[in-house]
Amino acid sequence: MPRELKISVGQHSDKGRKEANQDFHGVLIPREPLLGLKGIAVVLADGISSSSVGRIAAESTVKGFLTDYYCTSESWSVKTSAQRVIAATNSWLHSQTRRSQYSYDKDKGYVCTLSAMVIKSATAHIFHVGDSRIYRLNGHSLEQLTNDHRVIISSEQSYLSRAMGVNPQIEIDYQALPVVKGDVFVLATDGVYDYVGSRFIANAIGEGGTDLDNVACSIVQEAYNRGSDDNLTVQVVRIDEVPDGQASEIVGSASELPLPPLLEARTVFDGYRIVRQVHGSSRSHIYLAVDIETDTQVIIKIPSLDLRGDEAYLKRFMMEEWVARRIDSAHVLKPLMQERKRNFLYIVTEFVDGQTLTQWMIDNPRPSLETVRDITEQMARGLRAFHRMEMLHQDIRPDNIMIDRAGTVKIIDFGSTRVAGVAEAAPLARDDILGTAQYTAPEYFLGESGSSRSDLFSLGVITYQMLTGKLPYGAQVARTRTKAQQRRLRYASARDSNRDVPAWIDDVLERAVHPDPFKRYEALSEYLHDLRHPKENYRSSSFKPLMERNPLVFWKVLSLALGCAVIVLLAKLRSYH
Repeated sequence: MPRELKISVGQHSDKGRKEANQDFHGVLIPREPLLGLKGIAVVLADGISSSSVGRIAAESTVKGFLTDYYCTSESWSVKTSAQRVIAATNSWLHSQTRRSQYSYDKDKGYVCTLSAMVIKSATAHIFHVGDSRIYRLNGHSLEQLTNDHRVIISSEQSYLSRAMGVNPQIEIDYQALPVVKGDVFVLATDGVYDYVGSRFIANAIGEGGTDLDNVACSIVQEAYNRGSDDNLTVQVVRIDEVPDGQASEIVGSASELPLPPLLEARTVFDGYRIVRQVHGSSRSHIYLAVDIETDTQVIIKIPSLDLRGDEAYLKRFMMEEWVARRIDSAHVLKPLMQERKRNFLYIVTEFVDGQTLTQWMIDNPRPSLETVRDITEQMARGLRAFHRMEMLHQDIRPDNIMIDRAGTVKIIDFGSTRVAGVAEAAPLARDDILGTAQYTAPEYFLGESGSSRSDLFSLGVITYQMLTGKLPYGAQVARTRTKAQQRRLRYASARDSNRDVPAWIDDVLERAVHPDPFKRYEALSEYLHDLRHPKENYRSSSFKPLMERNPLVFWKVLSLALGCAVIVLLAKLRSYH
């Protein structure tokens, strides 16, 4: 059985010699599926002692993190989710101070430190602001993982250089560390670590056995006995079990439902009447059907017969519906909720009454520039919906684009989609390139992970194809396996086609499909803007030098000319003799 993440935690906090405890701490261990998707959160905050509302700031920060982090999108990475939550909490604390009587005295406002650790799969994600600390036990000593944001003026005077609530924006230290079974982490406020050495803490953990609460209490008591005059808080976290990263734990197990048979017209299947097969391939079988209860047309997709023994394929198939349910866009195919019991593994989506972009290009071989822009912009809106959720489609191609009778463009087929949050918890094996070679970004052929610019490459190729009827590099991209080979790729100018493509549009397309992702557009919005607004630095000339259009022919012609010049010179030299 796949293991799930398990930890043991010990915590203790005391006001010490202070009148009130300004520290606040907490741990949240959710159940599955959140345990696999979001991980376990451990948080510690220390309100500044000069403020009477420091406790409120610390409590709000910890409770806000533990609540809001688990409300962020399951598709987001830990880093994105946590940083957005921390930034929102910081803004709220700062606004509370500005509305209080201490709006111009931050030392009395809603200010605190924050040290948080999210343990997801086999990684610890650390977020830090202020001078609370996070350590990792390393033998008989502690390795400090965080940097103190504290400026020391003298032995008796110091101040925080960075803290929650001080400024409207917050700079957050972040790092990700691999974890293994048996790792121990310690979170502590300055009231503890200023008075207790790392050796004592390490020995207390080593001798304390399984009672980590007692270990935390003994560390706090030692700090108190050594004269600490501040609040004292310690959290001890031990990793007891690390998951083995099975995607089925995240999206469900393929073995929970049997695989359906091939379906025939007029067959009744799980409350649907099959009308006809729409598409069949080595990847899936797709049918038009009617929901008998509602009399609405739907699309049913079942796993390929050829790949039913491929566990990785079945996991990707299950991911399709999971992805679709988390995207809300008019330009992305919508899944249909099913209230009745499902007896087989399949996907039900809305029926799009229209045609694929592949067929549309056959029917419209010479579309206007404005029509191409409109289709490109709609595809980009759908892609932006993916990217906002930290998802990459990774298989944008004409067959995966539908255009309905009203002209609305929809992206379909999410079997190759990469989800940042799921990939952190349960990376799917990627021995093969999942997209279609002609439209796949060059970096995938180097074994690199993609980015939003990879989807932009595919979009640029499709825009180019709609305008020219060809591909910018032909079939050459799929044959490149090194950066050197990719640097030798030559873009075929759109102006060399028999279409009336403006020079500045050609420049936009060349940048969008550049082999180097860092030389492409950074954002879809920038690409769309340039498709409508020529820039001054774009070349306005309709003529492109031979060197740029066909370097091989250029060098052949140059070599021939030089050869002829040499022959002429030799002839002249011979005539002198």
